[in-house]
Amino acid sequence: MDIQSIKQRFGIIGHSPKLDRAIDIARQVAFTDLTVLITGESGTGKEVFPKIIHQLSSRKHGSYIAVNCGAIPEGTIDSELFGHEKGSFTGAYESRKGYFEVVNGGTIFLDEIAELPLSTQVRLLRVLETGEFMKVGSSKILKTDVRVVAVSNVNVTDVISKGKFREDLYYRLNTVPIVVPPLRERKDDILLLFRKFASDFAAKYHMPSIQIDEDARELLLKYRWQGNVRQLKNITEQISIIEEKRIIDKDTLEKYLPDQSKTDLPVLYRGPHTKEGLSERDILFKILFDMRDDFNELKRALNLVIEKTGLYNEIENANLKPVSDKIDVTIAPFNTTSDSSKIDEPIIIDDKFNDDDGTEFQEHEEHIENLSIEKKEIDLIKKALIKHKGKRKTAAKELGISERTLYRKIKSYNIEY
Repeated sequence: MDIQSIKQRFGIIGHSPKLDRAIDIARQVAFTDLTVLITGESGTGKEVFPKIIHQLSSRKHGSYIAVNCGAIPEGTIDSELFGHEKGSFTGAYESRKGYFEVVNGGTIFLDEIAELPLSTQVRLLRVLETGEFMKVGSSKILKTDVRVVAVSNVNVTDVISKGKFREDLYYRLNTVPIVVPPLRERKDDILLLFRKFASDFAAKYHMPSIQIDEDARELLLKYRWQGNVRQLKNITEQISIIEEKRIIDKDTLEKYLPDQSKTDLPVLYRGPHTKEGLSERDILFKILFDMRDDFNELKRALNLVIEKTGLYNEIENANLKPVSDKIDVTIAPFNTTSDSSKIDEPIIIDDKFNDDDGTEFQEHEEHIENLSIEKKEIDLIKKALIKHKGKRKTAAKELGISERTLYRKIKSYNIEY
């Protein structure tokens, strides 16, 4: 069966090369008994891939069951998967078969595999390696022939690094990986999906299908779709039911998109001390760059005045040089994840300038610092101390520096509050 036939059979919409690649891998691996790990963001449609693998495999006439590992309480998941004997725990009034016993000869789809407790992961690893398991409360070894297709909407390697998932189980599950792309990487499919959902809901609710104008179409393509296909489907259904007009414009569409900041555009990095907006350090840098531009503009204007008024002779007689047109400000690179006590590291200002004839002269460094950093720093410290009623510890936290550093600056600047 080719990829297009699979799409038609399982209701998959889209022409994205990444989507086609995922379908092709599922098609090829279906004829084997290899364990498959499917990864991708929530709402991308990962649940259809285990069905593809099962229906195209030699196990298609066997049982197929989907288990949401995150929805089963930790205390009962072993019983659900492997079964239990009568009296093995409180409430076990009779013996029960688990999924691995019931689905013998078929396929078991383990959704949200990263949510499995560590003790259950050990049992699962044994099933994958030997096909053997024991019921809860039993010492009898049972055999099963089950194909496992696991799905995760999180990066499993991150969970491993936190010690919440076994690395050996990950490599055992990840025999064949399938990555389902997010909707923002399938931009050409967004409009196709919207039209399909709009048509389906029009038929379901017996109303004309909604359409979107050009501006709304652009917004639809730029939005990041954190909820992926599921989010697009839900929004299309909401608009279909609520809006009376059938041509949807940008303003109408915006009301249904929950966070406009999540458009598919570059975003500013926000450091660990930043809660909202830019950090105080970012603001200081912005002030510094703005002042540099002001200095350059002022010097250009001053040179123009000197040139037009013919003051060059007087300047030369006074042994002075015209003001340089440019001021270079070099900021020492810093690590946004470094310790907050190092936030007051010096900012290096290159205060040597060249005239047109190559002669260097020295600007007064203290003058520049007073105008750029020191005054602003004193103002910020005073505001923080006043805001927190003189509590240095709280003020230091607000400023993103250590209490010791704040105390030193108060002494250095002789700040009264």
